[in-house]
Amino acid sequence: MRTVVGRDPKTGEGLSVTYGDRIESVEKIDGEDLPWLSSGLIDLQVNGYGGYDVNGEEASVEAIEAITQKLVQVGVTTWIPTIISASEETISRSLAIVSEAKKSSPIIDHAVPFVHVEGPFISDQDGPRGAHPLEQIRPIDSREVERWMAHGPLGYVTVSPHWENSAEQIHLIRNLGIHVAIGHTHATTEQIQEAATAGASLATHLGNGIFATLPRHPNPIWAQLANDRLDAGFIGDGHHLPPETLTALIRAKGDKSFLVSDSAMLAGTTPGRYKNDIGGDVELFENGRLEQTSSGLLAGSGVNLLNVVRYTLANTPFSLDRVLTMAVSHPARLAQRMGASPRGKIEVGYPADIITLDDKAQVLSVIQAGKTIL
Repeated sequence: MRTVVGRDPKTGEGLSVTYGDRIESVEKIDGEDLPWLSSGLIDLQVNGYGGYDVNGEEASVEAIEAITQKLVQVGVTTWIPTIISASEETISRSLAIVSEAKKSSPIIDHAVPFVHVEGPFISDQDGPRGAHPLEQIRPIDSREVERWMAHGPLGYVTVSPHWENSAEQIHLIRNLGIHVAIGHTHATTEQIQEAATAGASLATHLGNGIFATLPRHPNPIWAQLANDRLDAGFIGDGHHLPPETLTALIRAKGDKSFLVSDSAMLAGTTPGRYKNDIGGDVELFENGRLEQTSSGLLAGSGVNLLNVVRYTLANTPFSLDRVLTMAVSHPARLAQRMGASPRGKIEVGYPADIITLDDKAQVLSVIQAGKTIL
């Protein structure tokens, strides 16, 4: 058995945690001068990282392994591969690769519980479509989702409920055991309400994937904020949402808010101009902004979830405990709802995914499934 010590961000009390693969005991100790102690970060939306992709021809078992290794270095012990709009064949291939990667390694199997497919059933309009390829956008089809399931561990799918028969198709997808998020949408308030009634339970990176200019009201942001059936993800990187907008959105959504990175393949790589399958010609800036060079529109995110945690802590009024709740315990609850094993708590019996942090949320040490990483 090994031991790690730190302060509980909620109470400030010192804790001594004994662990093997799982947490064996948790005891209170003097917490003075100890770092903060938390379960590992849980990112529900990762398209790629560190030069590796889960999409298209770049997807491979080696890519899933590399992303897992790179993300754990920054405290992300659980991550959800996100496959964007593509042909059915391409989506199915990426799902199969994740399935193969999970079988190849117990650590990957633990770190990657399931897959998120973002699209192809999203808005076909410039703006809400984002960097998703127009030629791959199509109406919601529960039969296609069912075919995807034969290839890999699908957890949830992001759709825009503006399509004809959207509510019916969402209901059928939920009957398959797959969760549904609303995102990249120009749907009306009524269509969003109908989608939530049909079983949609999440909002994908709310405040983004939408027209740059909206009516004051009604609009899809208000409709999703006001619907208590929808938990909402937010990209707190300073590029997707200004700090005052991020603050207001989280306050409005309350304890249904969670943080995601929306990391693209180029996140964590050297700043510069690149030719990318997602977004075409893009530029990654020193501050993590990733944009299409032709339009200036964002092409995913150039940051990781630790960057999001640190930015949110530094630029909003929320405490470290609140920020970690949005990056750990809330995503853990959602992941478990979608089929992941329990995680995200410093409690006896939970996996020994543990990080320590300083006052600015810089990671000092990382333990994943009982193995010391950092």
